[in-house]
Amino acid sequence: MVRVLILLMVLPVAAWAKGERPGAFDYYVMALSWSPNWCIREGNAKGSPQCDTDADYGWILHGLWPQFERGWPSYCPTTERNPSRAMTKSMADIMGTSGLAWHQWNKHGVCSGLSAAAYYDLSRRAYGQITRPAAFRALPRPITLPARLIEEAFLKDNPMIEADGLTVTCKSNTIQEVRICLTKDLEPRVCGADVIRDCDLQQAGFAPIP
Repeated sequence: MVRVLILLMVLPVAAWAKGERPGAFDYYVMALSWSPNWCIREGNAKGSPQCDTDADYGWILHGLWPQFERGWPSYCPTTERNPSRAMTKSMADIMGTSGLAWHQWNKHGVCSGLSAAAYYDLSRRAYGQITRPAAFRALPRPITLPARLIEEAFLKDNPMIEADGLTVTCKSNTIQEVRICLTKDLEPRVCGADVIRDCDLQQAGFAPIP
């Protein structure tokens, strides 16, 4: 009986805690996804325009995510207006599709404390200040490689980023993303402990741009 009462007391609090206050976070994680790998895993089956043979996408901006030192907010209640279709469409050149731009605003952008326009502008500036190694765009065929080589290439071309300020993730034995930690002013910083989980695959799949 005591356990039931405790559960009933906790449930309302847990439900109330789902929506964090916009702008109340510690730093950003910028996720860069290797588009050809995503297309092979998921996008081709979905018929995503991101995967069209003439799309020419390499490292796309998956998102700019508000982050706590441990954990992250999402789906925060906000009084800011949702982006227009024109706004989301304008992000497709770096995000692959307008649908991804909308999803990132709806889940993460609402927690930034910014308007949709300001959030997209900040996301574009974050993406633009990182050098994406050109060698990955020149691959003539699919390869496998140690995941650490992706990290090393990004660190070499972006010397302002420390080793603990960047992590590489894998999915289904392929390179998934490079995640870079940034301050609210978009300065590189060390990632929180729950963000640093480097992929240690020695034979990670890496597909070329079609």
